[in-house]
Amino acid sequence: MHKIFDCTQVRIIASKEFRDRIRNLWVLSVAVIFSLFALAIAYFGSAQQGSVGFRGVDVTIASLVSLVIYLVPLIALILGYDAIVGERERGSMELLLSMPITRFEILLGKYLGLAAALAVSTVAGFGAALLPLASQLGVNDMYHYLGFVFSAILMGMAFLSLSLLVSVLASDRMRASGVAIGLWFFFVLIFDLVLTGALVVSKGNLSSGLFGALLMLNPADVFRLLNIFSSEQVQNMYGLATVMPDRLTNPLVLSAIMLGWIVVPFLVARWRFK
Repeated sequence: MHKIFDCTQVRIIASKEFRDRIRNLWVLSVAVIFSLFALAIAYFGSAQQGSVGFRGVDVTIASLVSLVIYLVPLIALILGYDAIVGERERGSMELLLSMPITRFEILLGKYLGLAAALAVSTVAGFGAALLPLASQLGVNDMYHYLGFVFSAILMGMAFLSLSLLVSVLASDRMRASGVAIGLWFFFVLIFDLVLTGALVVSKGNLSSGLFGALLMLNPADVFRLLNIFSSEQVQNMYGLATVMPDRLTNPLVLSAIMLGWIVVPFLVARWRFK
């Protein structure tokens, strides 16, 4: 009887993708970038207020959130945009498909391998940045910081799903890269600008429920909200507590929505790839 799903095949594809990223120093490069930025923000994030030095994990995370929203989606989109279309252009996809392996196993293996590379670089980068500050952090601070890193990985996986969908749909690598960059501009730069414009045009009459629902249409905003509502001090910095409905400030609900952003684009990519 033919197996519908073979974990061994998935593991082989995932391992290859991960090893490729290790060999070309991709993981190390991203980890160094994250580490340097995190350390710089931790020590110099308050320079505009006339002071330098570590001022607490809440202040550091509030500053890092804005940085991560720019960097992680871009890295994830660049990482996955040619995962499928690149194989097609190189002619290696036909070779893969001639083997006893299903399209779903190929897609899942590639996604898991790329997600592992992204997760390792994120943990290594932000973990290395944490080491010089470890003596100044309590247990609750460590828990809060680890939650921030985990939410950054989830956001990266959401954008990786989007990039994999782009790779399946695109006819060539050039178009795939253009669409990937376009998605980054839309979700990171344009979306919130349009939403703010709609709020201004409505003269503040946009209901909190509708405003919150619209924010859920952007995984970058879901990531921001996850970190804002994990700390009362960070909430006060952003001032979103008064405009968000209570049900959308629950970390479990926000995490479930982020998981939806990971799963749904992948399932659409799977359907199209079949």
